[in-house]
Order: sequence, then C-alpha cells, then structure tokens
Amino acid sequence: MLNDSVDSIKGVGGKFTEDLAALHIYTVEDLLFYFPYRYDVFEIKPLRELIHDDKVTIEGKVIHQPSLTFYGKRKSRLVFTLEVENVAIKAVMFNRPFAKKQIAPNDIVTLTGKWDAHRLQITVSNYKKGPAENHASIQPLYSLKGDVTNIKLKKAIKRALNDYADQVEEILPESYLKSYKLPNRLDALMTMHFPANRTELKHARRRFTYEEFLLFQLKMQLLRKMKREATHGNAQQYDSKKLEEFIDHFPFSLTAAQQRTLTQILLDMKSPYRMNRLLQGDVGSGKTAVAAICLYGTVTAGRQGALMVPTEILAEQHYESLTELFGERAKIVLLTGSVKGKKRKEILEAIEASTVDIVIGTHALIQDDVFFADLGLVIVDEQHRFGVEQRRTLRDKGLHPDVLFMTATPIPRTLAITAFGDMDVSVIDEMPSGRKEIETYWAKENTLDRVLQFIEQRITYGEQAYVICPLIEESDKLDIQNAVDLYEQLQAFYPPSIHVGLMHGRLHSDEKEDVMKRFAANEIQVLVSTTVVEVGVNVPNATIMVIYDAERFGLSQLHQLRGRVGRSDKQSYCILIAEPKGEVGKERMRIMTETNNGFALSEQDLKLRGPGDFFGKKQSGVPEFKVADMIHDYRALETARSDAQEIIEVNALDNDQEFANLKTILVKVETLFNKLD
Repeated sequence: MLNDSVDSIKGVGGKFTEDLAALHIYTVEDLLFYFPYRYDVFEIKPLRELIHDDKVTIEGKVIHQPSLTFYGKRKSRLVFTLEVENVAIKAVMFNRPFAKKQIAPNDIVTLTGKWDAHRLQITVSNYKKGPAENHASIQPLYSLKGDVTNIKLKKAIKRALNDYADQVEEILPESYLKSYKLPNRLDALMTMHFPANRTELKHARRRFTYEEFLLFQLKMQLLRKMKREATHGNAQQYDSKKLEEFIDHFPFSLTAAQQRTLTQILLDMKSPYRMNRLLQGDVGSGKTAVAAICLYGTVTAGRQGALMVPTEILAEQHYESLTELFGERAKIVLLTGSVKGKKRKEILEAIEASTVDIVIGTHALIQDDVFFADLGLVIVDEQHRFGVEQRRTLRDKGLHPDVLFMTATPIPRTLAITAFGDMDVSVIDEMPSGRKEIETYWAKENTLDRVLQFIEQRITYGEQAYVICPLIEESDKLDIQNAVDLYEQLQAFYPPSIHVGLMHGRLHSDEKEDVMKRFAANEIQVLVSTTVVEVGVNVPNATIMVIYDAERFGLSQLHQLRGRVGRSDKQSYCILIAEPKGEVGKERMRIMTETNNGFALSEQDLKLRGPGDFFGKKQSGVPEFKVADMIHDYRALETARSDAQEIIEVNALDNDQEFANLKTILVKVETLFNKLD
C-alpha cells in the first residue's frame, strides 16, 4: 500500500529512513510525490540560437591544454578553448582545480553554464566528458538535507515506482483528462522523476498543477458549503424603500462599483445562509459608505449591527462620521477599552436590551461581558483579521451574524481565490470622481533639504506631512534611517513654530492614540513614524507623505502608506527617498511613480515578491503547492475553481462514480472545517 512506511522499500535502511524523515518523507506515497524543485536541461542548440546571459548547454572538442590560475584564498580559475561548429569558444570554470587533470586536448566535452554572446564565452556550472547523447538531457534536482543525495533519492524513487506503480490510482475523472489533454496520474508521476523530454515534462507538470489547484479549490468550496449549511435561517428582511431613502440622503452619488458590491452584499444578507464576504477597495474608494448602508439594512430588519476596527482612534472617527450620517435613523454607541465604569455598564445593558442599533469599537466588542440581543451583521475593518477565536466567541454566544471583512490592501485575484477561497469576494475597483490623484516622486537622499523645504512651504498653507522610516532606533546591521534620529534632525531643522511628532510601535497604545489625536487636530505638523501609521486614521489636512529608504518596502505597503494622504480636495504628494542597489528596488520605484492603481500595483508586487511574502511571514492561509505556481499558472487556477464550484453545486462527489477517488481524498475536509471554524 502507498501508506506503507518508506523503509519497506528495498535498500532504504534505518539511517536513510531518518534522513528522509527530515524531508517529511515517511511513507511510500510521500516519496513518490516528492517532486524535484527544478530541472537542469542539457539540450544542445546551434550557436546562432543561443541567447546572451541564458543558461545553455554546448558540446565541443577541447583544442588546447587547460590553463589554471589561483587567486585569493583557495580561489581558482580554469580556462580552456573548445571548437564548436568550427568556432573557437572560451570556457571558464571557477574553483574546480581538479578538472585540469580530467580535461585534455581532443576530448569531447558537454558544458552547461551562462553564455556570453559578446565574448563567445561560457562560464561553466556543470561539465561532462563525452558527447551529449551519453548524458541524460534533463536532470531532475531535489531539495535535499543531511546525507541524502540526488542519486540515492532517485534510486529509492525508482524502486518505489517498480514495486508500487500498480497502487497509484487515477483521481481525476476520465472526461477531465480528455477535455484538458492531461496524462494519467502514473505516467505523469514517472515523467516528473524521469523525464524523457521537455514536452512530456511540460504536460506532467500541467497535470499536477491542475490536480493541486482542483483539490485545494474543492476543499475551499466544501468548507464554504458546510459553513453555509451550518447557518441556515439567517435571512435579514431589510426595508428596501428605507435603504433607498438613506442612499438619496448621501451628499454624493455612489459609483458603479459601489452599487455593484452593495447589491452583492445585500443579496447575501437576504439569503438564509450566513454571509462570509471580503470587500476589497483601494484607499478612498468608498468602502465605509457601503458599510454604512449595509449596517442600516440590518437596522431596518430589526437587528443589530457591529463595526469592528483595529484602533480606538479609528473607532472614534467612524463613530463621529456615522452618527452624523445616520442622524435620528439609528442609535449608535462607541465601545472601546477606554470606555469604563458606569458608562460601560450602561452601554452593555443597552446592547443587551436592544435599545442600541449599531455598536462601533475595537475587539472590545466581543469581550465576555458583551451580549447582543440580536446581532445581524458584523463588519470588520482594515487589518484586524477576524480570526478563528473571535468567530468561536460569537458562536459560543449563540450568534451567527453575517460577516463582512473590509480591506484596503488590494489583493491580486489569484491570491484572493486561494487565500480567501472559502469566502465570496467583492471589489470596489473605481474611485469617486473629483478626487485628485496623488503625485508621486522618486528622490535621492542628496535632495533631502529640498524635500524638507517643500514640506515647510506646504505647512505655511496649513497642510501637514508624514515622514516614514523603517526602523525605530539605530541598527549596526542596517544602514537605514531611523525614526528617533530623524525626529531629532527635523526638530533641529524646522523653526519652533513647526511641531514635529514621533510615533512608533514601542510606544504604549495610549501614547500612540495621543500622538495621532494631536496630529489629527493639527497640533503636530510633521509626524515622524514607522509603518504603524499604515493602519492609520483619516487626516484630510495631511497632504505630504515622505518615505525614507522606500526600496525596503514592498509595493503594496508603499501604496498603503501613500493612501494616508490624498483624503481631501487638496493636491497631495508622495515622495520616495531611495537609493536602490538592485534592479527589483529600481523597478518598484518606477512602478510607484507611474501608477496609483492599487490592484495593478498588487499584481506587480506579487510578481516581484512571490506569494509567500505578499502577506508577510505567516502567509495568511496561502497554501504551498508542490508543482503549481499561482502567478504563472493563474489560468489553471481559474479553471480549477470553476470546475470545483460545478462539482460541489451538482453534488458530483456523491452522485457520480467518476469522482469516487476524488471524494476519498477529500474525506478529511470535515475535520479541517471543524479546526477552522
């Protein structure tokens, strides 16, 4: 059986079993599906087809005795000339002095390395004696640890395939294999480990890419179905007429994107199943207006709404703006950690007695002593991930409200499909008319004085500025500007009439709140801060965002920081101070100055950084695939999602024998569901 221990394979002893365990290989199946992380392709092409700076393979005859020179500590350079297609090609090999004895004039050699078309030179990374046909044209390379070598691993995989091939069952329906022209599972498995040519390898990878995406999407769709069925009877009968009157009362018209997302959310609220939706929208796209309408919908349905935000100051801002917007239509209260004693007791009693319609606050909303009479909708704003524990807290209180998550971090569609596969996703991809675009400039450090003078000039017009830097205090390891030093420098640079403030992550939450309140009230004109300001508050008067060592930040984070300004009808500016050394850093600066579109930026960021770093170290639920790459294989991802939706909708796993093996693999999903929710 494929779940036999890996030591049941002939030649795999105790020590090798331990070494394989370090690679998370415990069973025969683990070994068979431990795929190479890359392939070296030894494919001879004519010289005229070789591309400068590409990795290439050439075959030729050595003309002269190789020349060996030593330099530095234990460093060497071996140079020889070979004849390829009657052309003399120079070969350079570093730190392999032993090769001098192995390569002699008139030897036929096959070399792989980086090609320099201008010098007709190859910098050799791999060499073999003899013509290319004597060597495998495609060499799989595995990720290894300890004493495990490629050769030992390949031998074990070959034995496993010989002994257990008949146990490898097809899990994809025959109709899918035909429709997508995919090889069967066993053939694809053999090709992944022992590819005969590039074409077969391409189709094998295509097969496992689709398989991985389909399995993942099926898990997500099943989770979604289970969550929906677990909360039947959750329909909210809101008053459409009152909602229309409320929207007409707005001092602006909704954009087409706001109207579209509002329709999607209201349909969810009217459905008998609990809503689990993510609302994406760039900074300033009008998510809060949509949230307010949905909260009012809950109120007209006779239920309570809650808006949960990450900071007290943000909660206060929402409380003030929504109180003004709703007027007499709803009773709104503010509940944060600062609300204590008698006032807190009165608010809690009012929430429980249902004399309160909407509660706005921080995570204090879901503390043990908070009891809602009938909670219909929870909206969770920016960055505060409403996690497993918080959901469980609500469920333990007997509550199954509709849940809407809002984020101003534009997430590429491919990531949204994977990281939030069990959620519905709405996107506000249009900005309100009349909003001025933020002008973004890339400046070098030697122009800092001009930047500071520009800030001073804008302050005379009553405007304010953020200055962001990556570190709090000086670090020996990183030569980058830090907040404390910069704060002191700016205090010395500006006259006493310009007040400079300092904010960073090591301040106590009360101190942070105080600094932000003073900045919002224009008691501080220049705020020096680390990225803690990213979660930020609405300061319409702030029109300048200066970001130090901007190359140290990802595009999405730079865009989030830039979104702290441009919140009024005044022209706003973002100045990136950066001296990027590498091409990726320069590319980031170029992209930032060329576009204000958060979704375009997020797609570029995903390409530059990869999915693992997009959300940070924890990856926020982004799965790690063995073969699939959600950036390059996005079409397969879209196809797999569509297929998974159809499979679940028609209940094919239960009703169609073709899907029996897929169902067997997915039986653990219920356990997964219980863990997640």
